[in-house]
Amino acid sequence: MPNKLTTEYRFFLSMPHNMRVLLITNMLYALVLPVVEIFMAAYIMRYFADTSYVAIFQVAMYTGIIITSLTNGFLLKRFKVAHLYSFGILLSGLSMAGMMFIKDITLVGLIISGTLIGAASGFFWTNRYLMALNSTSDENRNYFFGLESFFFTISNIGVPLAIGALLVSIDGTHLFGIDFSIYSGYRIVTLIVFAITILACFSLARGKFTNPVQKDFLYFRFNRLWNKQIVLAILKGLVQGFLVTAPAMLIMKYVGKEGSLSLIQAVSGGLTAILLYLLGRFAKPKHRIIIFGFGITLFLIGTIVNGIELSMAGVMVFVLCKVFFQPLHDLAYFPIMMKVIDVVSKKENRNQYAYILNHEFGLYTGRVIGLGLFILLALVVSETFALRYSLIIVAAIQLLSIPLAKNIMKDSYSVEP
Repeated sequence: MPNKLTTEYRFFLSMPHNMRVLLITNMLYALVLPVVEIFMAAYIMRYFADTSYVAIFQVAMYTGIIITSLTNGFLLKRFKVAHLYSFGILLSGLSMAGMMFIKDITLVGLIISGTLIGAASGFFWTNRYLMALNSTSDENRNYFFGLESFFFTISNIGVPLAIGALLVSIDGTHLFGIDFSIYSGYRIVTLIVFAITILACFSLARGKFTNPVQKDFLYFRFNRLWNKQIVLAILKGLVQGFLVTAPAMLIMKYVGKEGSLSLIQAVSGGLTAILLYLLGRFAKPKHRIIIFGFGITLFLIGTIVNGIELSMAGVMVFVLCKVFFQPLHDLAYFPIMMKVIDVVSKKENRNQYAYILNHEFGLYTGRVIGLGLFILLALVVSETFALRYSLIIVAAIQLLSIPLAKNIMKDSYSVEP
């Protein structure tokens, strides 16, 4: 066993320097993401006791991503990509702190907080895509995203368990003359998150990342191959919003408190992490469609079970399938997207960030449509109906991604960059 671990470590060291720095930085930030993705929704659900407020928060967050993705394009002309990435990491911690330490959250405050957290995500994700694109090649991207997903999955196990234990243990505790509540626990978590974001920034400073040479980045007409990729991004965005909000909504409503959420994530996370690492290590570019299709099919099965049995058992099956689906989907999706950017950016002689920005608009379109569907069903029919059937609808539509992704891969490898 030690020999195998040594072999894997040496393989990691054989990767380009910037790729290793980016992976280590993302490993640190992986400790922050579960707080943003899971416990922010749980916190809002607990505070407002209404799932529609979670959906409103998500729309505000996704709008913030679009605003800063556009702003980031202009800032790249003056600032280093690594500095903008670090700013996004720090802003995420500051935004969470601002929301957690406000005593009375109004609807307007919720929208502002969501927009600010989205703004942080916009700086983080768009600059991450750009650095990953320039630090990797098509041959090692499976490994990059497999190892990154391994970190994220392990964090999705350990962080919720630790936070869940903290929230349960601190509620009602009296220490140093202070009465602690569950909201005090959320604030402590936020301070820890901010400390981790600072460490991630120090880690990133060890890399040597370059900005795009071509400065123009705003275009409205693209190559036909890229237009196909945008349709795939819309389909991804359609289900992506639900992956952030639905688990917290379902678990808080049908299973129990945050501690239950942590336990469910941990049950399937360990196996998923090992699977992701092995796939990233040994899978070839030709295997991406198989991974992609398997993940989507598994997600559809989870939503159907949840729809038939909207109870603790059904929710647990759905979350188990979701824990497998999301990293498998990303492991295949992002290398496909980056291969397309490699091809079309050289063919059209354009700034790579032009495609990253346009990709964010595609994701945003899908996210708004998906969350709009949930809100519409919740208002017109009922919240229970929305939780039961909206997931099945978006999962079924997601099946269209499989033949589309296959066609995109075929075209991207048949065109000389």
